[in-house]
Amino acid sequence: MRRVLVCVLLLIASPLHAAERLNVVASFSILGDFVRNVGGDRVNVTTLVGADSDVHVYTPTPSDAKRIADAKLVIVNGLGLEGWLPRLVQSSGAKAQVVTASDGVAPLKLGSAADPHAWQSVPNARIYVSDIANALAAADPDDADFFRTQAKAYLEKLDTLDREVRDAVAKIPPERRRVISTHNAFGYFAAEYGIAFIAPLGVSTETEPSARDIAGIIGQIRTQKIPAVFLENISDDRLIRRIAAETGAKVGGTLISDGLTGEKGPAPTYIDMVRHNIKALTSALDH
Repeated sequence: MRRVLVCVLLLIASPLHAAERLNVVASFSILGDFVRNVGGDRVNVTTLVGADSDVHVYTPTPSDAKRIADAKLVIVNGLGLEGWLPRLVQSSGAKAQVVTASDGVAPLKLGSAADPHAWQSVPNARIYVSDIANALAAADPDDADFFRTQAKAYLEKLDTLDREVRDAVAKIPPERRRVISTHNAFGYFAAEYGIAFIAPLGVSTETEPSARDIAGIIGQIRTQKIPAVFLENISDDRLIRRIAAETGAKVGGTLISDGLTGEKGPAPTYIDMVRHNIKALTSALDH
């Protein structure tokens, strides 16, 4: 009798918990990775802008509206990154709570606009993860302790990652800590870790550089002897290759900026992304 009772209790509890997984939509792949690390098997995560895709120029689909309508939480970056998202949320008729993962980040400015790429600083990524953990715990109080435990373990990994980046940058001679990248995605990385990034595109890949902008960057590379230029996984590489050809600067590789790669790529997770980028930078700059 006791054995039957235990089996009945398990049958009641297990499917119920599985059915009550929290439906979460993340606006793009980096946020999706954060949610998975905190939510574990207690959440279903859908990412709107997938691997190797550009969140700046994304065009939502009807299926995106359905995903948002079915969600309990929608996790967004904020800071002006997802200009297409408010209209999508409104058109979906969703009752989902929209959570801004960058809440608490001190934004950098590029002209009058905020730089949205705050995740490129690992200390800022800690803020994202804490915001996500708090949102999940509020949406599903029964699993709040689980989410906090998951977040604590992941934050410890981010602390280790932050030390790795600082140690790697310290080995690069100060006069060589300057690179060219496609668009201005690395301002927070630069401010946190002391490598200067110069970009022919602005804060968004939607912008087009003028001939004067390009000429100015070519002149800067020559006068400052900038050692390397970098491609990005989400951007057309023709402009950077042209700049490299005209200046003789080395193409240092591809940096991962606004979206993770697929599972078979070099950066399917945020931690993989940061490690890939710092390895590419140190390989190009430390000699």
